[in-house]
Amino acid sequence: MKKHLDIAVASGKGGTGKTTISTSLALALARRGEAVAYVDCDVEEPNGHLFLKPDGLESRPVEVPVPAVDESRCTYCGACGRACRYSAMLVLPKTVVTFPKLCHGCGGCLLACPEGAIREERRAIGVVETVSAGALVFVQGRLDVGEAMSPPVIRAVRDAAPRDMTCILDAPPGTSCPVIESVKGADAVLLVTEPTPFGLNDLELAVGMVRELGLPFGVAVNRSDIGDRSVFEYCKREGIPVLLELPDDRAIARAYSEGKPLLDARPDLEPVLLEMAAKLRKLAEAGPVASAGPALLQDPVVVPSGPAPCEIANPGEAERVPELVVVSGKGGTGKTSIVASFFALAGDAALADCDVDAADLHLVLDPEVEGRFPFSGGSIAVVDEAHCTACGACAALCRFDAIRPPEGGVYRVDPVSCEGCGVCVDHCPEDAVALVPRLNGQWFVSRTRHGPMVHARLGIAEENSGKLVTLVRKEGRCAAAAAGRALLICDGSPGIGCPVIASVTGARLALLVAEPTLSGLHDLERVAELTVQLGVPAAVCVNKCDINPEIAERIEIMAAARGIEVLGRVRYDEEVTRAQVRRLSVVEHGAGPAADDIRSLWRKVRDVLE
Repeated sequence: MKKHLDIAVASGKGGTGKTTISTSLALALARRGEAVAYVDCDVEEPNGHLFLKPDGLESRPVEVPVPAVDESRCTYCGACGRACRYSAMLVLPKTVVTFPKLCHGCGGCLLACPEGAIREERRAIGVVETVSAGALVFVQGRLDVGEAMSPPVIRAVRDAAPRDMTCILDAPPGTSCPVIESVKGADAVLLVTEPTPFGLNDLELAVGMVRELGLPFGVAVNRSDIGDRSVFEYCKREGIPVLLELPDDRAIARAYSEGKPLLDARPDLEPVLLEMAAKLRKLAEAGPVASAGPALLQDPVVVPSGPAPCEIANPGEAERVPELVVVSGKGGTGKTSIVASFFALAGDAALADCDVDAADLHLVLDPEVEGRFPFSGGSIAVVDEAHCTACGACAALCRFDAIRPPEGGVYRVDPVSCEGCGVCVDHCPEDAVALVPRLNGQWFVSRTRHGPMVHARLGIAEENSGKLVTLVRKEGRCAAAAAGRALLICDGSPGIGCPVIASVTGARLALLVAEPTLSGLHDLERVAELTVQLGVPAAVCVNKCDINPEIAERIEIMAAARGIEVLGRVRYDEEVTRAQVRRLSVVEHGAGPAADDIRSLWRKVRDVLE
């Protein structure tokens, strides 16, 4: 067993305390004298620096290859456009148009061009920042606002992490491709959750992810004394060790809001964190566990044909349905609770849950599914064993390390790493590789007590979440028009990457939900910048505003400086959690400060929309 471990800290959704625990774990190990690195892989909204406060960061750009066409040599034959499975190249009669943000850097266009008219240039999409401060090394990545694909930045962060230290990998929330890029190869994983229906739902998704990857793992339950015991009962049934329980402590919440580490508020928890680290080491020593899913894909993936998507008499009506999208820079701000309340208050709206990676609205709305449809947003390569000669051409050309060495005389495809670029298909001399549709998830048309709802679930370790979000929004507008609803309310994805861009683009109004913490302020600034880039009108709501009134005021000052109106403040209210446990929106649950504030907020939002 190696001395230094890679311990990944992950969660099914943001806002569970993942960064609070990971930064404090790194500090506890460093104070004990262990050489340790905190590695922030949450490159869309990195927050670890707010707590560890590193000085003198050294920055280097993260660059990806994109094609550049020498039109003096180009014959406009179209070979490059046919080779590109991402629609990143469009060949016109007299020019070639490239779309760099769609390019995955597979190199297929270079190989396809018969004239050698394509070269690759480097395009910056973010940065990696590092600094050494005594026993603690700090590494973080930062995706540029407006960029859709975070995995290349995450790979650069992992590459920059020291090899001779224990690394605490702070992963992004969810279970899709950015999370997989962050946790794969870790020696052990700590899954952070809360004891609520939302927490249980997201934990089950995260457990499915780590089991599919075959990684040893345990659970930390934050705010363990709120909600109910369902999370603990689930862990007991599944044989999952609960390695840490943190109380719902106002001192911890206040420290978090001010950007102070957990151990500043509760130094007595340091031995508890060290004991958890020892338990994680024992899990790592036990070694990898059997994967719940196939490690390598050989059989073609069959995407079942479902009923036709939602159709209405006049498709133009759907395009005229205005959209309110509610987003946040990160999960855990109360975005979904506010959306559920808006839907209950509206009376004439349809709902689209665009948080396809970790959808939670169904837990509140108890939808009755009327239509279930498969979603295929891309393809995956499969090898025909009967024709593979193990020549290695596919492996030599694959830039994603998705072609595995021969076992039994043939090469195989790793479904987690394959991006469906088709380079292996185009250049196999035996035609032994094929692209088949990949089943990335499902989407649903449902009926709720408040009206129609369209929602989805992205498969574990899948990408193309932006395509699924776009589909959910489109079908949501169709459902709204078919039911004669005047508005579509969208629960957007957290962050600033691909699914958020797909959630926000073209909306009538984006309501940005922030909480009054340094992390909330940081994340709000980035998502506000995204709405400016996309040209979408925005407004702000400060949730749990009374946790830290000083930072709530800073949020309002920042919004005013950007010309963004603050439509309301929502006070902290324990009735919100009680409503979740009862599977109700807080405005249905009963009276209270949060319910009153959300009603007032909804009236102002409605005025802006009209």
